[in-house]
Amino acid sequence: MISEPRIAPPRASIPAWLNLPEPRGFRPKQRHRTVWISDIHLGTRGCNAALLVDFLRAIECETLYLVGDVVDGWRLRKGWYWPDAHNEVVRRVLKLAHRGTRVVFVAGNHDEMLRDYAGLTFGGVELVLEAEHVTADGRRLLVTHGDSFDGVVLYARWLAFLGDKAYGLLLRANIAFNAVRRRLRLPYWSLSAYLKQRVKNAVQYVCSYEEAVAREALDRGFDGVVCGHIHSAEIRAFGGIVYHNCGDWVESCTALAEDAQGRITVVDWVEEARRSPAALQETEA
Repeated sequence: MISEPRIAPPRASIPAWLNLPEPRGFRPKQRHRTVWISDIHLGTRGCNAALLVDFLRAIECETLYLVGDVVDGWRLRKGWYWPDAHNEVVRRVLKLAHRGTRVVFVAGNHDEMLRDYAGLTFGGVELVLEAEHVTADGRRLLVTHGDSFDGVVLYARWLAFLGDKAYGLLLRANIAFNAVRRRLRLPYWSLSAYLKQRVKNAVQYVCSYEEAVAREALDRGFDGVVCGHIHSAEIRAFGGIVYHNCGDWVESCTALAEDAQGRITVVDWVEEARRSPAALQETEA
């Protein structure tokens, strides 16, 4: 069942800690009708918080969907990791909410502890299990994290945790790999994403997942679906359904954006950062 939380009334004032000025010379805002981001995994070393802060600084939108796995509760239970950059991501999201953006948080499997609070609003952020989005051209989209369509998570939870541990090792290798690239003044490049794309079983898994999500949206009468979970950004048609995946902010650093006419595109923020490296340096300072 799609949650329909009541939207809190606008706040009279913005707290000072949310209303800090932007850095000097920061580039003009990109304006979108809607933005979707997922799989941020705050609380892990693999989270590319600096790139995400840069992205959130650079956009304005009517609605922002956080499509699950924003906070990685699985990792935080094993040990606390929360640098200042992760605080800045939270601050940026709350700042958007206080300035009039509707922010909808669809809980995922890594932040499943929040699912018990679906229907409530915290700091202007609506917490839901799933949502319905109507595009500017009238299409109805199901917005869901997508873990309920993952056979590994659904039917063999211990395998999911085992895979999560192996994935963590790969992400740590990715961090070391990119540390070397930074010293060589080379841009960010995801070793983990590169390896995943070349593993035959992983490719088959992604295809099966996409088909399962699209089939569910079709059966429920939607025109399309927006999800996350598998860290693979994609827009693809399945019969009468359009499947959209946000990607992630661990490997690919991607989002989905809808314009005023209802067109949805994948935003590759690694590529954007290459075009405007000065803005990213300000974010990391």
